[in-house]
This record gives sequence, structure tokens and C-alpha cells, in this order.
Amino acid sequence: MPSSRLLIGPLLRRVVGTRATVWVETSGPAVVTVRTADGASGVAPTFTAYDHHYAIVVVEGLTPDSATTYEVLIDDEVAWPMPESGFPASVIRTRAADDRDQPVTLIFGSCRETTQHATARKLPPDALDAYARRLMADPDPAAPPDLLVLLGDQVYADITSPTVRKLLKRRRRRPKGAPTTQVVSFDEYTKLYLESWRDPEIRWLLSTVPSVMIFDDHEVIDDWNTSAAWRADMREQPWWAERIRSGLASYWVYQHLGNLSPDEIAADPVYAKVAAAEDATGVLREFGERVDKEADLAHDTERWRAVQYQWSYALDLGRTRLVMLDNRSSRVLEAGNRAMLPPGEWSWFVDRAHGVYDHLVVGSSLPWLLPPGIHHVEAWNERLVDSRRPWLGKVSERIRRACDLEHWASFGRSFEALGELFARIGSGTPGRSGDRVGAGPAYAPPASISVLSGDVHHSYVARARFADSTVRTPVHQLTCSPIHNQVPAGMRPLMKLGWSPGPAAATRALARSAGVRGPAVRWRKLAGPYFGNAVATLTHRGRSADVVIEGTTDDGHLRPVAQHRLTDAA
Repeated sequence: MPSSRLLIGPLLRRVVGTRATVWVETSGPAVVTVRTADGASGVAPTFTAYDHHYAIVVVEGLTPDSATTYEVLIDDEVAWPMPESGFPASVIRTRAADDRDQPVTLIFGSCRETTQHATARKLPPDALDAYARRLMADPDPAAPPDLLVLLGDQVYADITSPTVRKLLKRRRRRPKGAPTTQVVSFDEYTKLYLESWRDPEIRWLLSTVPSVMIFDDHEVIDDWNTSAAWRADMREQPWWAERIRSGLASYWVYQHLGNLSPDEIAADPVYAKVAAAEDATGVLREFGERVDKEADLAHDTERWRAVQYQWSYALDLGRTRLVMLDNRSSRVLEAGNRAMLPPGEWSWFVDRAHGVYDHLVVGSSLPWLLPPGIHHVEAWNERLVDSRRPWLGKVSERIRRACDLEHWASFGRSFEALGELFARIGSGTPGRSGDRVGAGPAYAPPASISVLSGDVHHSYVARARFADSTVRTPVHQLTCSPIHNQVPAGMRPLMKLGWSPGPAAATRALARSAGVRGPAVRWRKLAGPYFGNAVATLTHRGRSADVVIEGTTDDGHLRPVAQHRLTDAA
């Protein structure tokens, strides 16, 4: 029997102290070993699901404040690095044992269709490819970032490449009515990741820069969980049950498992079942079905806590705290009670948002602060969807879906609660947020609060303004999208107009006509909008914070298109 080989990976996911996690997919059952040049190592057997084979290896014994090359062995045969690639060696970098004074650099962005040669449309150069090439060319060991933060639409289940479409045409057994150009089964999902993550530059980048991820709608389908009516309509489709359980199960395998620290992996109940099973197909099928059904209980805190699986997570790097939020799976969609996060998960978020750090970073696939003209339209639509006049509610629901009116602005209670939370943290007062009361004395507010987002296929920097003069922390919306996609040309003028005072005033009046109160927080654009492919860099040094957004040139290089100091600290 031929030996197994490396299909995808290695993906260097988390580096925590002297440990790191490395994720791989292999062609068959195997024992995977990761060992570094300075003697650290880890070993794990693969687990099997849907006839695919995966391992998450915890590397132990790394040296603090160091950079060391590593190799991956499949059944004792070296499978990585691949000398013929000509790329630099993959490296695991650790921070100092006491890293409080070390700078923190986060690269972020969202919305990446497969690379130019595989896409059905001609798109501008891939910004992540361009970033990887620049990193390869820079010999400075201090150049790589601490973390790559991918904010959704890492793959597109509903917008597939010509290569995947050919595969789908050859499939003989697909659920009745399944869209001919969209993936439905777990195995079909694996082809999306294979196509995306075997891009040579991306494969190298993910092998040497730690990464964390969160899904948005296209990992499942456009408008995923936009409303209760949408969920009811999708459940009537004979192919939907397989699509949703496959989408959630594949996301857990390919993205979420690597978001966890070594200790969190060991404590994860799903991983325990998967690792113990000879064939984990049934475990993941049941998991995908159960997690989707949990969204129906999101408004019932006690019942939801008893069954929920949480996709949101948090981590610390030096004096920076990153909290990544699930904006999709567990929304409360009950009329009159809509919320971006269910009460139990909101309480978890409030707990993580409080602490001792210099910088708070909230990862949200959907922007909290949109162009004001668009924000007021979403708030207006949310009110009309709940109208007592059925015909008006139905028309408003159609508008919601057609225009993608599903951001924080269309979950008004959550929008306001997030602003209240930031104002409280920024003023150093624990206080109240929604139905959650913080405890403890006042504390020094952080130097910056940043919301990292994608989704909207343009990039910008905006600053929030609060009526409360005691809010000392600057709060910014940092949106970077797309990495490799594009917004239709006809939409660009509308998005630009959304920032203009006149249209914003008109849509604010429209929202007021439906009984919507004006938002307690105000905001203004500082940079953008930029409509090309881009990646952004957020850098924290001491109590200073800076952001740079870089777009791609026609020849595949990066150039700054926006940069801004987010704090006044030197």
C-alpha cells in the first residue's frame, strides 16, 4: 500500500508560549510528526471523516523569543518542505516569555475567491498572494506578522470556479434540486479548500504565519441566517439539510479547529469524539445538524446554554486582546427580539471584553459601522419587516434579501449594545451593557478599541464618536475587503454616497418615519472607501496603534491606499 502524502498544509495555526498547533490533511490514515530544527516536536494520528484524513499536531518544547524552521513527516517520511518549490523554509516564531512590551502586528482581510487562473471572472490580483510574495522576499526575521486574521468568506460554496463546476457536473448522486453550480456535500466542500489553500504562495504563507479565522455567509450560502423567514424558506429545499450540516462540519474541520489553543483543543467535546472514532463521519454529521438547530433556541438563554456550541473565541498577544465573534450561526431571529449574538454568548463576550490590556480588537465579519446612509436604510428595513401589515412585512423581507440588509445596523439592539459596551470600556467604567452587569471598580481604559471587519467589498477607516465626554479611548471601525473579489461597478457610487451628508440625512429621515430612533453613537470616515483588492496591517507598539491598508497594483504588488494613526500615544 502506498504511503500517505500531504494534500493540504501544513497550516501553522496558533503559537501559544512554547507550544504551536499545525493542521494538515493527508491522502490516507497516517501518523503525522512535526519537528523543528531546535528539537521541539509533536506527533498525532490522523482522524477520518467522509473518507478524508486530518491531523492537528501540538508541537511542544519551543524556545521563547525564537524562530526555527520545521518539517512535517507523514509516517516517518518527510512531506514538507518541498525543495522543488523554491520558497523559503517554513518557520515557527515564538514571542518572549514576558511579551508585554513586544509590538503586536495583525494582518487582516476577508472575501477571497480562488486565484486568477481558477476563477470564472477576471479579477484584480490577489492581495494575499501579493503579501506572501513580499514576505518571501524580505529576509528580516522580524518582518512576519504575529497573526493573520481572516474575517470570512475564506471559500465560496455558492460561487464556484470552473474547475469545481466541472466536478459537480460529473457527480451522479446529488440531493434533489441541488444547485448545479454550488457545493452541497462535505466531499464537495473539501474541493473548495483544496483549490484555495494549495495555491503555492498561500500554502507557504499559511505554513509560516499563524492564522485564525471566522466564517461569514458564503462558507454556507449568501444571506445565511438573515431572518427567521429565510430559515423557514431554506428548510423547504430538499438539498438544504445536507448543505448546512456539511458546511458547518467542514468549517469545524478546516477552520475552527485551528482557532483553538492546545488546551482548548484538548477540552473540546467534538474533538474528543472525532479523535476517538474509527470513522468520525457520523459524529460530524450529527454535529452539523445539531449546531444549526441550536439557532432556533438562541432567544432562550437557559435552553441555548444547555446545548450550544460556541464558534466565538478570544486570545491574547502581549498587551492586545482579540475577541472573534460569530456573526452568523447563532443569531436571534425572533421578531422584535433580533440580536447578533444570543444572550448567553453576549455575556461571554462582555466578560472577555473586560480585562487588563492596552488594546482591544474585536473581529466581526460584518462591519459594525457602515456608511451612515446605508446604516439608516438597514435600520428602517428592520422596523418595517416587523410591521403589523403583512404585505409591508413581506415586501420589506424581499428588500432585505435583495439588498443584503443584514449587518449590525439591522440588529438595532445589538448595534446599540456594542456601542454602549465600547463607551463603558473606553471610560473605564464596568457598568451595564444590555442585560449584563459588570462588576468591580473603575479601571484605566485601553489605548484603543478596533473592530476588524470585511464582507462589504470595499475598505475604509471610520471613528466612532460618543456623547459621553468621559470616553477617552478612540474607537475605530477598520474594514478591509475583498482580498480577491470585486464589487460591481454600478454599486460603487452608491457606497460612496452612503458617506455623504446629504444622502445620510435623507435615509436618517426615512428611518425616523418608521419610528427608528437615531443611533446613540455617531461616526465619520477617516480614510477610504477603496474598492480594489486589499490586505490591512494593524500594529500595536506600547499604547500606540496604527493601521495601513494596501491594495494591489496591476502587476501584483502592494501599495498603501490608506494609513492612519489610531491613537495619540507616541
